Parts: sequence; structure tokens; C-alpha cells
Amino acid sequence: MAAFLETTEITQDTLKEEIHRLIDAGYRLETMTCVDLDENNVDLLYHFTKDLQLVHLRMKQPKAENAPSISDVVFAAFLVENEIQDQFGLCFEGLVLNFSNFLYLEEEVATTPFCKYGITRKES
Repeated sequence: MAAFLETTEITQDTLKEEIHRLIDAGYRLETMTCVDLDENNVDLLYHFTKDLQLVHLRMKQPKAENAPSISDVVFAAFLVENEIQDQFGLCFEGLVLNFSNFLYLEEEVATTPFCKYGITRKES
């Protein structure tokens, strides 16, 4: 069977609905990818597979806003979401296990290694 590739643009409002649709259809989460777009935005790509079919969901995410976690739907997503927090400085809201930017990084690391553009956080 030949591999099939499909990418669907989604929003925060449609994210979990699309995740449930794919899981109900028998797809499984392979991983997620974060792509630094500019100073204000990243793309979050959710990669699913079933029978050599690859399906990707793409969501443009403002860096200044928390992204919704999908770990309540796909538990294993907590690992890659924590990794994205460490490497890109993006925060996920609702993570089932949140390592607060210290899954891979030590406390003395002051920058996000894979983020080309800096993120300035406002103190609450």
C-alpha cells in the first residue's frame, strides 16, 4: 500500500474535535512538531498514522498564548508537549504531567534552544 499524506488546518477551537475524529477512525499520534514562524507565532503540527497513511493537523499558535494540551485525550502527548515547552518556550494549558520547562533542561538554562525569536514573559 502506498503512503498517503494529508494536512488539515485547524484552530484551538477545533483541535480536540479533530483529535477525537482521528482516534475514533483508528489513527494514533506519532508525534508533534513545533516550527518557529516569526517573533509572534509558531506552527504546531500533530502527526497521526494508520495503515501507512499519514495525517497531519496544522495549527498556528501565538507564542504569547498558552496552547491547549491534548494530553487529556492522548496521554503520551505529555512528553512531546513538555519537550516543546523546554525547547521553544511555548506553554501548554492542561498538561496531565507538567515538568514546567525542566523535562530536559537544567534550571540554569536561560534560553529556549530551538526558538529563533525570543519570548518575553510578563510577570503575573
